[in-house]
Amino acid sequence: MLLVGLAFISDTHAEGLVPYKITADGIAESLTGAPGDAARGRALVVARTTTCILCHSGPFPETRFQGDLAPDLAGAGNRWTVSQLRLRLVDAARFNPQTIMPSYYRNDGLVRVGRTFAGKPILSAAEIEDIVAFLATLRD
Repeated sequence: MLLVGLAFISDTHAEGLVPYKITADGIAESLTGAPGDAARGRALVVARTTTCILCHSGPFPETRFQGDLAPDLAGAGNRWTVSQLRLRLVDAARFNPQTIMPSYYRNDGLVRVGRTFAGKPILSAAEIEDIVAFLATLRD
């Protein structure tokens, strides 16, 4: 699903999330107002707690048992802009309502949410920005 020419402003302050503006197919502005740290982002991607590596594979030779359910992350920085990467992490369902990828920065309208994550996002705004910074470096 391509979101062209649309703008959406998230009003998420009440739920503790930073508001963001979706324009076309991405979120142009950093959720934190600053760029993320690519080294921290890489660590998050390969950590099993974020679940990225359970579905995705990528240039992580030290990580065994990478996923094959989702696109390989190698070259992600060539396939998607920073803006598009940010929206994919924030709410992947905007691109594909049937996706199995979690909406990492959303806390409304979700089903089958574990008690640990009920009413709060899986990742913080800073973690989203760190992962975006890392994925943008993957240009192979």
